[in-house]
Formats: sequence, C-alpha cells, structure tokens
Amino acid sequence: MIKSSVPNCPVPVEQQPLNEYEELKTAWLFRDSTLNWRSYLTKMFWIWCGLWLLAGPVAAASFVPHKHLLHFLLCGAAGASVGVVLALARLYLGWEYVSDRLYKPTVFYEESGWYDGQTWTKPPDILNRDRLIVSYEIRPILQRLKFTFAGLAGVFLTGTIVWHLF
Repeated sequence: MIKSSVPNCPVPVEQQPLNEYEELKTAWLFRDSTLNWRSYLTKMFWIWCGLWLLAGPVAAASFVPHKHLLHFLLCGAAGASVGVVLALARLYLGWEYVSDRLYKPTVFYEESGWYDGQTWTKPPDILNRDRLIVSYEIRPILQRLKFTFAGLAGVFLTGTIVWHLF
C-alpha cells in the first residue's frame, strides 16, 4: 500500500506526485527506461524483434523475400520500428506527465470525481524535494528517450536512402 509522502496533505495518496513517480518507476515498461544504457537498449531491441512477428508477414505480403530481400528487410524493419516509436512515445508522455506534476508548485487533484477538482500548493520543502527528483531522476530519462527518438530517426533516414539507392 502506498503511504502519504506529505503529512496533512489533502491530495489523495494515489494522486500525490511523489507516489505517482514511485508507481511509474516500478511499472512494467517504464522501469525499463530507468536501466543502464546497455540493458535499456537490449529491452528496446527485444521489443523491436517481437514486433517483427507482426511486421514481417505484412512486409512479406508486399515484397516477396526471395525476389526483393532488401525491400522486404527494410519494410519489415520500418514496420517493427513504428511499434518501438509508439512505445517510446508512451514512455515519454508518462515521464513528462509525472515530471510536470512534480515540478509545478501546485497540485491539481480530484476528491471524489471529475466535478470536484481542487488545487493544493506545495510547501517549499516538498517543492524543492520534488524539483530535485525531476532534475536528477526524470530529466536523464527524458533525455535518454529523446536520444532514442533521434537514433530511430537516423535509422529511418538511412533506411530511406538505402531504399532509394537500390
């Protein structure tokens, strides 16, 4: 059970930004983005390989492998990479949301439903703690995800050039 990270805080425990951060850190796909670079890239590679199971047959239907091997491989790789881009987008949006909630001096929360939202202003010590978490824990993750997006864009560009050359 998640405990309140702030005494006398009116925000429900599951909506407190620190608890949202802790929950995200342990969630299945999100915890993979906190690993070291090698483990992180290995996870992304396995996701890409798994998505080949979907992209491969589609690419084979478009480009017969024994006649157009290079086009088949490029098309399948691009199709599998689209799934990785979607996973990365989900990771980025999740981490960005929690980062935003931690960084802001106020927290919007719902007491019992969408119709009764409230705002709580964080005390200075809580705000400083939350901003330190953003600076030292979340920003490096967001930077890693941006680098991964850039790497995939480079791979797509290279694939496009190879496609047009052959």
